[in-house]
Amino acid sequence: METQTDHTFEAFISRYPTCARTAVLDDLRARDYARLDAGGHVYLDYTGGSLYADSQLREHMALLRAGVFGNPHSSNPTSRAMTELDERARQHVLRYFNASPQEYAAIFTANASGALKLVGESYPFRAGGNFLLTFDNHNSVNGIREFARAKGARITYLPVGLPDMRADDAAVLDALERLKSNADNLFAYPAQSNFSGVQHPLDWIEQAHARGWDVLLDAAAFTPTNRLDLSQVHPDFVSLSFYKMFGYPTGVGCLLARRATLAKLRRPWFAGGTITVASVQGDKYYLGEGEMAFEDGTLNYLMLPAVEIGLKHLESIGVEVIHERVRCLTGWLIDNLLALRHANGEPVARLYGPASTERRGGTVTINFYTPEGRAVDHRIVEQKASAANISLRTGCFCNPGGGEIALGIEARELSACFRQPGHEQRLTLDDFRLCIDGKSSGAVRVSLGIVSNFEDVQRFLRFARGFQESR
Repeated sequence: METQTDHTFEAFISRYPTCARTAVLDDLRARDYARLDAGGHVYLDYTGGSLYADSQLREHMALLRAGVFGNPHSSNPTSRAMTELDERARQHVLRYFNASPQEYAAIFTANASGALKLVGESYPFRAGGNFLLTFDNHNSVNGIREFARAKGARITYLPVGLPDMRADDAAVLDALERLKSNADNLFAYPAQSNFSGVQHPLDWIEQAHARGWDVLLDAAAFTPTNRLDLSQVHPDFVSLSFYKMFGYPTGVGCLLARRATLAKLRRPWFAGGTITVASVQGDKYYLGEGEMAFEDGTLNYLMLPAVEIGLKHLESIGVEVIHERVRCLTGWLIDNLLALRHANGEPVARLYGPASTERRGGTVTINFYTPEGRAVDHRIVEQKASAANISLRTGCFCNPGGGEIALGIEARELSACFRQPGHEQRLTLDDFRLCIDGKSSGAVRVSLGIVSNFEDVQRFLRFARGFQESR
């Protein structure tokens, strides 16, 4: 006998027929991620961090068990063995992103935030220069403004608009034209929003270059399910976290930097591993060239071979297959969430971001609402999801600009809040909620990834129906 689930899956395939070509991911889940279903988990936090495959761990552990590896800052046998593996990982990163070693350097960092800090502290901001960025940015990009401000550069934010939370192309071009100067100018934006899933145009990169700007592309949320080909687009800086791509290892990220632009950077200090010569009595130091000058201290060297293993894992599947699976599931999720209605006809959920799969990724951010139009506290949603063994994320996801636009929090409210007595140096989340007078202070983020499947989405939709008033 056919079940309701059978009919629902048929409806899904009818609407998204290309998902049938991604069945290899179901086999992969059963083979390499079996712990998900064994534990009854619904994992919907891929934008927070991807999941690792059992085979990644086995291969990395086998390598460590078989070898003897020392700190790579030497020329002894164990050091040379480690250096060879680490440099192999570096070259594989460049190949994966189709980045010419003559054009790009791959600089290993602790994470994407570490990569962004390298750019912020070293970029030649000065009076007359500009730092242009979208409202829609991770806080690790927003934080660069403090380096720019300290050096006298002008800081300009480009708004994003509801309902899709996209920046207006004409406004972006106008800002790139209007803020020209003879000083160095940096334009920063995410390839994909970690708040709304919006994918901002990669065309902006060359449009900015044509007007004399350097471009910082935050690709941390984009690369897990999309191809970034650096032979086709040429941002000056790209920030990445590998755990967001393939789960393991954590503690390793990367800055991909065009060598010509990297030469502009001026580091505010030096550290072990970054210099050729440093002298105490001579009060002098000489930075190394290229990657060497930016990799502070000892790298997380035993983990770097796991980066190559993770990239090979993605290559064996094909990021295009992952992309298509995520696109289809995202479309079905959004379709069904937006169709939910209370008995009085009011929507159960409100979406922050595009309602279609065009130019968007698998990050879906919503809030649930009562029939009277009151937002359900996102903390309550997370508690109920956790009780159902559903892993999702709530809050503003380190993207305050996206959150402020989505939740209707205005500049005047924020300014008044920050000026209140006692708020100059310290502001708790409870204080902030009082400031915004009952408005939502966060949202619910569901994100899909490498081994998401139809049943994950269906279980979340069943969970969402629990917020539906049917009588």
